[in-house]
Amino acid sequence: MIDNLDQGYFGIGIQNGKTPENLGVLWRSAQNMGASFIFTIGNRYAKQACDTHKAVGAMPYFHYNTFDDFYKHLPKGAMVVGVELDEKSVELETFEHPRRCVYLLGAEDHGLSKQAIDKSHHLVKFDTSLSINVAVAGSIVMYDRRMKARLKSATK
Repeated sequence: MIDNLDQGYFGIGIQNGKTPENLGVLWRSAQNMGASFIFTIGNRYAKQACDTHKAVGAMPYFHYNTFDDFYKHLPKGAMVVGVELDEKSVELETFEHPRRCVYLLGAEDHGLSKQAIDKSHHLVKFDTSLSINVAVAGSIVMYDRRMKARLKSATK
C-alpha cells in the first residue's frame, strides 16, 4: 500500500475537451488510480454516460471557464504537468512525477493551448509518432505515476 502523505496528491483534467465520452472514461480511470480531484477548462460536461462508477460524485469536480481561472486556483505548491506532443516535452518513461501536481490534457483535436504549454511546469509525451486518445493518455499517465510510486516505496 502506498502512503498517501508520501505519495502526495494529484488532480487531472482536460482543456476544451471535445467529447463527453472521453471525460467519462478519464474520470472513471481517475477514481481507480487515486486522483484527488478532476476538472475541466472551457467546455463543461457535468454528467458522463460512461462514468459508471460515478466519479463526479465520489471526488471533487471543478470547472474553470478559462485557463487563467484554472491557473489562478491551482492548489498551493502544485505543479502543472502538461501532456502534449511538443519539442520541450520529456518522455513519460523517464519522467519523475512531482509529489503534488495537476495533470492537464488538451482537446483531442487541438491539444493544449499555447498558454497552457507555456505555463506548464513540466511537459510529458509518449513514445508514439501520433497523438493518442485523451482518456487513454490520461490513464497511462496516472498508471505510470502509480507504478513509479509503488517502485519507490518498495525500495525504501
